[in-house]
Amino acid sequence: MSEVKNILLVGVGGQGTILASKILSTGLIEAGYDVKMSEIHGMSQRGGSVTTQVRYGEEVYSPIIDKGQADILVAFEKMEGLRWLGHLNPNGKIVVNDYKIPSAPILTGKKDYPERIIERIEEKVNTTVLDAAGIAEGLGNARTMNIVLFGALVKAMGLTDIDWEAIIKKTVKEKFGDINIEALKSGMNSL
Repeated sequence: MSEVKNILLVGVGGQGTILASKILSTGLIEAGYDVKMSEIHGMSQRGGSVTTQVRYGEEVYSPIIDKGQADILVAFEKMEGLRWLGHLNPNGKIVVNDYKIPSAPILTGKKDYPERIIERIEEKVNTTVLDAAGIAEGLGNARTMNIVLFGALVKAMGLTDIDWEAIIKKTVKEKFGDINIEALKSGMNSL
């Protein structure tokens, strides 16, 4: 076992952030870690922000990751990545999906979608940029974008020794098992 590690997943409602977190937590528990997970749904059914915090190690007391404590931030949508950047620790890393989902204020014209998001993130922290949507579409199922990002997370955190294929098969509907395993492998191979 090891010290407590902190993983923050952020996105927009409907992107599969919570499913990815549940797969992650299940795999970590089966690997023998103490795991705490917290979900926050901010109007997620209407395209609002969704965050999931997963902490794991030998002994974890709280599921909450304070500012400056996340070891890795996985952003399913790039504006959410920028919004949550302050939660990374100084040596932290972000895996950001180069994907845009305009929020309600942007759609109504009250605000503009920020420019140069990826560049702004890259100026501040260790960054890996993925076109997870493109990878998922290339596999034939755009809805597997979350598992592509999950695969990148697994590789970035060095968690490749866990049998993620078995965890995915137990977690998703049987008819989606194979495509999600392909998405996992594609995400892992993208780093």
